[in-house]
Amino acid sequence: MALSLHRPRKADRAPASASSAPASTPAGPPTAQAAPAEAAVPARPAAAEPDAEPAGPATEQGGRVYTVQRIGAFVVAGVIALFGILGFANGLAFFSTDGERILGLSSNGLLSTISIVTAVVLVFAAFRSPRTASTVMIVIGVLFLVSALANLAVLNTDWNVLAFGLSNVGFSVVAGAVLLLLGAYGRVSGNLPADSPYARASADDDVSPVSPDEFPSTPAEFAAERAMRDAEVAVVQHVASFEQRRRVAAMAQVQTRKERREVWMSFDRARHDA
Repeated sequence: MALSLHRPRKADRAPASASSAPASTPAGPPTAQAAPAEAAVPARPAAAEPDAEPAGPATEQGGRVYTVQRIGAFVVAGVIALFGILGFANGLAFFSTDGERILGLSSNGLLSTISIVTAVVLVFAAFRSPRTASTVMIVIGVLFLVSALANLAVLNTDWNVLAFGLSNVGFSVVAGAVLLLLGAYGRVSGNLPADSPYARASADDDVSPVSPDEFPSTPAEFAAERAMRDAEVAVVQHVASFEQRRRVAAMAQVQTRKERREVWMSFDRARHDA
């Protein structure tokens, strides 16, 4: 009895699977249509990779130059700001021409104010962008050097409104030179390295390298080169024959030296076959 009961169950299952087959048949086309979509999924990362790859070199390119310029701006700004803050803390007279000693330098209220403003400008430029920091450091470096020369000329006079001393002149020269060097680092040179963010592509960089097969290598090719040259000169001088003008016009349709030589030699082969 158990066997007889089990067999009808199999029979019952068979029609059920058979009846489910037609129901699954319409689902076939959507599955086939979904296959291309599933196949396209792996292509998405591949398409995104070209967009992501340039970000790496762009971030690393010139990273050292930018880092040096930003850190240099922060360090110089910190030294100048410390000098200005200590001047304010000591309650210096604003327009005193005698000044008081701050960190070994003579200072007054006006010089302390200028120091704080200069430090703020350097910090702002460093946060803005490395390129801005470079430009600002070059400008302030020049101003430091000009200030050293100008204040050297008015030492021990009533025009010494910044209360400069010889130590201040020396500090201005050193600080100006440091700012100029940091601002010009990786930017001002006759031959900038390729990884410098300030390097500009020269006209020679756009010229593709010439492959060896561009040059003639057989006697026939050398003869063709000489004939090509003579024909081009004749066309320029308006003394070219019809055949020369026709060949030069055909060569003008191609770009490389090898292609121009092949066009010329094709005319020679056609005339020889005729």
